[in-house]
Amino acid sequence: MNNYVIYTDSACDLDAKMLSQRGIYCSALSFRFDGDGKVYFDNQMSTEEFYQRMKNGECAKTSAVNVESFISGFSKLLNQGYDILYLGFSSALSTTYNSARLAAEQLSDEYPKRKIITVDTLAASAGIALLIDLVLEKKKSGASINEAKEYADSIKHKICQYFTVDDLEYLKRGGRISPSAAFFGNMLGIKPLLHVDNNGRLVNLAKIRGRKTSIIALSDKYGEMHDDTAPKEVYISHADCKDEAEWLKKHIEEKYNAKAKLITSVGSVIGAHSGPGTIALFFVGKER
Repeated sequence: MNNYVIYTDSACDLDAKMLSQRGIYCSALSFRFDGDGKVYFDNQMSTEEFYQRMKNGECAKTSAVNVESFISGFSKLLNQGYDILYLGFSSALSTTYNSARLAAEQLSDEYPKRKIITVDTLAASAGIALLIDLVLEKKKSGASINEAKEYADSIKHKICQYFTVDDLEYLKRGGRISPSAAFFGNMLGIKPLLHVDNNGRLVNLAKIRGRKTSIIALSDKYGEMHDDTAPKEVYISHADCKDEAEWLKKHIEEKYNAKAKLITSVGSVIGAHSGPGTIALFFVGKER
């Protein structure tokens, strides 16, 4: 019986319309700005306003989804007779996945006839969205919840996730690079190429000089790592730099005859740590 729904969290960077079109349920991470006591959920502030406040010097701090929020969200669906397959934010980057896992464990006794299966995607941003869409295709083809879970586990280590940032200040704030590295890197125009590894951690791959060169490096990674047996499709996310994301789309489509299936905004959860100007590329590769 195919009576299950796919559930995720807002780190997937799919907006409300995109989630609705896919029939996906979602719990939102939250954030606040230093000096502003108000807590916002991901869907309560536009990305334009969020990044403008960061550009104005405000520092954003994020919070994971807690167990109680997942219990509330899951229970509504369980009461309607649905099983749940949760595809969540990398456990190496947030405690959100662990909250979902604990919520599933707590609800298992209360709903013994229902299934709640959690998958640590080891992904972030549109890397999660890409995995969601792949699993949705399996679901639509008739896959059971167990088959969909097995497929997600089998394909997630082939979801390639490459990022570059425009200003090292935000990586410094998150403790990912030292203050001196950020200072001299910005002076020299260094734009790091990063990726999410097999353990779901953000890892620095290379130091590239120049913004355009770093964006081209994302495209080069597609040429190097794409799995030729998979569709020639990419997902792109950006932090308030849509024109550059569109340039990357055009470059990849012309050079590799690939299709940019989705361009989405980097939400506050990722953007708080990577900053305005972040661009990320996602696709199915031979390996991560």
